[in-house]
Amino acid sequence: MTIELTLNNGVTMPALGLGVFQSAPEETTAAVAAALATGYRHIDTAAAYGNEREVGQGIRASGLQREEVFIETKVWVSDFGYEQTLHAWDKAAGKLNVEYIDLFILHQPAPDRFEKTIEAYKALERLLEDGRVRSIGVSNFMPHHLKDLLASTDIVPAVNQIELHPYFTQPDAQDADAANGILTQAWSPIGGITFYPGWGGDRRNVMEDPAIAVIARTHAKTPAQVMIRWHLQQGRSAIPKSTNPQRIAENFGVFDFELSTEELAAIDALDLGVRNGPDPDVSRPERFALVIPEA
Repeated sequence: MTIELTLNNGVTMPALGLGVFQSAPEETTAAVAAALATGYRHIDTAAAYGNEREVGQGIRASGLQREEVFIETKVWVSDFGYEQTLHAWDKAAGKLNVEYIDLFILHQPAPDRFEKTIEAYKALERLLEDGRVRSIGVSNFMPHHLKDLLASTDIVPAVNQIELHPYFTQPDAQDADAANGILTQAWSPIGGITFYPGWGGDRRNVMEDPAIAVIARTHAKTPAQVMIRWHLQQGRSAIPKSTNPQRIAENFGVFDFELSTEELAAIDALDLGVRNGPDPDVSRPERFALVIPEA
């Protein structure tokens, strides 16, 4: 069983996907194959993750037909610009070994070079028109970024992928997405960014939150399952990351229970309003300069 969401251009997308951020290339193929064997039909990757090729290998290893798997990937900032972004599609499709990409999105707003961001999005519009992608979108766009993008382009993004978990719910961004008919997709949906190594020691681990633990015990589920269910019941897409087959299967076991209105509200109330991942308004010139290899 799964939940399908209909994007603003009529394309359907499985609400729950496997994320592969920080998945080492040598682990990614097996993780994708395990996810597809479990029942996932949506895989999220990105040029900057360095594992698009392995995602494609995992999909082929699954034995599923291409049209059975929804593939989402992202253009990195160093490939922003009209012609550069058209070529970014060539690179991504070549590594994935596919003839089309289901959802192609810009990885960052990159406000320090927003004119190139606009040109990159216009290239996405062209790819959509040409049928090389089925839907287009953005990632880490805050309401002011969306406003500026919409003022300069023709097609409303289908998806906006943002940091979103119980400790950081971004209500303003969710409201802006909803007002424009954009689906909100949660990265770090179970708060992984709050305890990834290297992201600072003064972080509260949402997986250990007492309020979530109570709800998990009520339903005989794990905290991760409760958080994923919270996203799905509120109409969002979520892309939890794991390379552990047991965790991958556990994260998919969220279709046989339902959270009450009170439980959803209790999770909403945990919001600390504190971003743990990179701030989309802060330029990161060294990171943005990352060169995406041709092959």
